[in-house]
Amino acid sequence: MKPQVVVVGSFVQDLCWRCAEFPQAGETVIGTFVTGPGGKGSNQAVAAGRAGAHTLFIGAVGRDVFAESAKKFYRAERIGARFVEKPGHATGTAAILLNASAQNEIVVALGASAQLQPRDVTASHLRGARVVVCQHEANLPINAHVFRLARRAGALTVLNPAPMRRDFAPAILRLTDVLIPNETEFVALVNLLRRPKKSGGRKQPAFTEAALHALPPKELQRVCRALGVPTVIVTLGRRGCFVSQADRFTAIAAHRGIKVVDTTGAGDAFVGGFAAGLVRFNGDLLAAARHGNTVAALSVTKFGTAPSMPTRREIERFLRTR
Repeated sequence: MKPQVVVVGSFVQDLCWRCAEFPQAGETVIGTFVTGPGGKGSNQAVAAGRAGAHTLFIGAVGRDVFAESAKKFYRAERIGARFVEKPGHATGTAAILLNASAQNEIVVALGASAQLQPRDVTASHLRGARVVVCQHEANLPINAHVFRLARRAGALTVLNPAPMRRDFAPAILRLTDVLIPNETEFVALVNLLRRPKKSGGRKQPAFTEAALHALPPKELQRVCRALGVPTVIVTLGRRGCFVSQADRFTAIAAHRGIKVVDTTGAGDAFVGGFAAGLVRFNGDLLAAARHGNTVAALSVTKFGTAPSMPTRREIERFLRTR
């Protein structure tokens, strides 16, 4: 069956250390270690696939044990995957520190993911897709190439600008139908894209997360509209998300009463859940955003990234209790 959702991006092997408190500079702490599949692109594909959408993930790996582990994981999940091998490059890795408060610190070595090239993704891979998703954890020229192919195929393009990078090219926004940044990424985008203004000989102060949180909804809508993307969804963690469309805006509250054990991958869960929601609810953006909220809420109740993504049965069971 042709995929309904295509995700192009990164696969990295997560190497996670859990500890009571993050170590300070020069300090050693004792913790525990687990490893498993990760990477923003892969996590989003797993979230979409487990939520019920026929999904294809396209990413790059090396020729090593982590690549074999990735292929085995996708076969077990019965999610479509095209792993492009990049000889001479290691499969990407992520070092994750997780403390007792379920907060994380992460360093990613993209490895083979940074070598994904436009020739690795063709129009045939996107044929029949309804939603195409990209992020910033692969080399960025691939995103513009993929979105051009998606536009020709009639698919909706979803960009998750995570992590925000210095080499970000704003031209990609002209090919983006839905932009999904978190608070940090949204602030970085606004500062990057707005025209500098001077007042009384002084530069306009930088936009900050504190300023974002203080904005009334109408003003936040104005800031979102200035990005020039048809739909902007700002994910706000425990505050839910803000959906900005050309003619309206909607604040969607987060689920309450969730026992949080690991926030790693929650943003990816939202994006993948949103993509699956677009398919399930026939393009209804608000229903898809609510679906993304639910997938993200469930993901933080388990440890890990890809392994924490909920299944459609778990999602439906959770919603019956709400």
